[in-house]
Amino acid sequence: MAKRYHISKRKDDGKWQVKCEGAEKALKLFDTQKEAIEYAKNVADNQEGSIVIHKEDGSIRKQKY
Repeated sequence: MAKRYHISKRKDDGKWQVKCEGAEKALKLFDTQKEAIEYAKNVADNQEGSIVIHKEDGSIRKQKY
């Protein structure tokens, strides 16, 4: 089953995180959403997964399949 990777902003430190769906810990943290998106694209492509990009308020901005 393909994995889904979520990009969201952390409330505690303001960093952007990339998390595998269902995971407790982030794979990696970034200062900008753009950096997080680039990283998540590479991971998702290698794992035949997809990404979900969240806005700062947590709502979904875009889903890439």
